Amino acid sequence: MAAWGYVASLGAARWLCWRAARAAAGLLGRPSRRSYAVGPAQSPPTFGFLLDIDGVLVRGHRVIPAALEAFRRLLNSQGQLQVPVVFVTNAGNSLQHSKAQELSALLGCEVDADQVILSHSPMKLFSEYHEKRMLVSGQGPVVENAQGLGFRNVVTMDELRMAFPLLDMVDLERRLKTTPLPRTDFPPIEGVLLLGEPVRWETSLQLIMDVLLSNGSPGTGLATPPYPHLPILASNMDLLWMAEAKMPRFGHGTFLLCLETIYQKVTGKELRYEGLTGKPSILTYQYAQDLIRRQAERRGWVAPIRKLYAVGDNPTSDIYGANLFHQYLQKATRGGAPELGAGGPRQQQPSASQSCISILVCTGVYNPRNLQSTEPVLGGEQPPFHGHRDLCFSPGLMEASHVVNDVNEAVQLVFREEGWASE
Repeated sequence: MAAWGYVASLGAARWLCWRAARAAAGLLGRPSRRSYAVGPAQSPPTFGFLLDIDGVLVRGHRVIPAALEAFRRLLNSQGQLQVPVVFVTNAGNSLQHSKAQELSALLGCEVDADQVILSHSPMKLFSEYHEKRMLVSGQGPVVENAQGLGFRNVVTMDELRMAFPLLDMVDLERRLKTTPLPRTDFPPIEGVLLLGEPVRWETSLQLIMDVLLSNGSPGTGLATPPYPHLPILASNMDLLWMAEAKMPRFGHGTFLLCLETIYQKVTGKELRYEGLTGKPSILTYQYAQDLIRRQAERRGWVAPIRKLYAVGDNPTSDIYGANLFHQYLQKATRGGAPELGAGGPRQQQPSASQSCISILVCTGVYNPRNLQSTEPVLGGEQPPFHGHRDLCFSPGLMEASHVVNDVNEAVQLVFREEGWASE
C-alpha cells in the first residue's frame, strides 16, 4: 500500500524514488522543447486517453508542469488533439462547461464540455428517477447540475431545513427560539440524490436520515422505518483526494461512509444504492468510452478505438476502476459480462474497445517516497482498503499496468506502445 493507497510495485516505487531524487538534484536532463506533432502520414488513432484531473493535471488551482508538456505532445501543429481524450474526474461541485473552460485556460488548448465527465455525469442514464421529487445534497451549483442531468423536481437541503426548521438541531446558533407550526403542504420526497460532499455534514446527514426514516415526509414520524428505503443515487466514492495540502483530504466517499454507518446503527439494516457513479464504477467507464467514440467520429477517425489508456493518481479509484473495466471488457468479448450491481452498466451494448490499460502517476494521492506503507502491517494483515463498501476488495485490481512519474511520461509511454513516439 502506498500513501493512502495500494502500491503497484515495490521495486518500481524505489526506482521512482531514485529517479525523483536525481531530478530534484538536477541530474536528469530537461525535456526538449521541440515539436512533438506526429507527421501528416500518421494513420487514424485506434486508442484514446481517459485522464484524471486532480493529482494528474492539477493540484488544487495549480497546473502540474508535466501536464503542459504532455499536451504539447498530444496537440498537432494546428492545436488539435491527435488522439481522442476525455477528462474523467470524481469532482462534481462545478458545472460541466465551467470545468471545460477551467481546463482550457490551464492547459492552453480548447476543451469542450462533452470531453469532461464529472462524477455524476452518468446519472443522465437514470431516466426513471428524473421526474421524481429528489432531495439533492452537495455544494456549488447543485440545482443546475441536477437539472442538467435531467432531474426536473429537486429540493435542496436549505429548502428542506427552512420547511422543517426543527430538524436541524446541531448548530445552537441556528436553533429557533420558538416552535413553528407544523407544515402540511410540503410534498413528500421520493428519492435522494448525492452529488458530492456538502459543507455542513451534520445537517445533511441528519436531514437525509429524517427523509429515509419517514419515507419522504420528515415532518411526520413513522413507528417502523420503511425498508427498502427510498431510492438513493450517489456519485463520487473517493474516500480521499489530493489538493495542495501535503496529506490527502476527505472526499465524498467519507461522507457516504458516515451515512452508511449511521443508517446501519439506527435501523440495523444496510443502506442501499440504486446507482453509484464516478470512478471506479463500470458505468462511468462505459460512459467515457461512449464519449471517446463520439469524439473520434466527429474528427472523422474511421478506425474503431480498440484500446483505452486510463491515467490516474489514486489506486483505489483510478487504477481499480480502469482494471475493473478492462476485466469487464475481456469478459464481454468472451461472450457476456457479469452484472455488477449499483455501479454496473445500465444496459449491455456492443463495445469496440477491447482493453483499458491503467497508468499510475506519482503527482497526487500515490506517493512512492512513502515506502513504509508498502510493508505488511502487524500480524501479516492486508493494508486497509479505501474503496467503497460495495466494491469487492481485490488487491490485484489496484496494481497498475504501468507506474510513471507524471502524465507527460504516461503520454510518452503510450505513444511508444502505439508506435506514435517521435524521437
